[in-house]
Amino acid sequence: MTDLLGEDELAIEATLNGKPLKRRVKARQHLADFLREELQLTGTHLGCEYGICGACTVMIDGRVARGCLTLAAQISGKSVDTIEGLTESGKLARLQREFIARNAAQCGFCSSGMLLTAYELVRSGRSISRAEIRDFISGNMCRCTGYHAIVDAVEAVIAKNAEKGG
Repeated sequence: MTDLLGEDELAIEATLNGKPLKRRVKARQHLADFLREELQLTGTHLGCEYGICGACTVMIDGRVARGCLTLAAQISGKSVDTIEGLTESGKLARLQREFIARNAAQCGFCSSGMLLTAYELVRSGRSISRAEIRDFISGNMCRCTGYHAIVDAVEAVIAKNAEKGG
């Protein structure tokens, strides 16, 4: 089907935040725009729109990805998790508590992307140094915290997970 601008639409089937999703999407619509505009999942933020800032981070098949660089059509057959889905499921609860306790979520603009990136790291279950945490989250820009509080929060969750055995 072609719309008034001549853009083709494609049918997609995916899993979004644990639920089946069947939609038609514009062939050139970015995933971040689709999530925000079509599905009202506004936790995925748009910052630079070049994949540099990390504000648009989502998880596709369990790995972080940039929603501004991914076309909505590319998620067909995949599982996508947004900040809303992982928050509702409770999977981010430890990270969220530590972010709040350490003031690592000041203005909140970068927080969704930062939390999803940190979640991928924490979920790996490996012991990691502060320098490695900094390196892992380096694709997410934060203008408020200076990263120290964010690294503290991620480090605390990793340490608590190690104490509890995951």
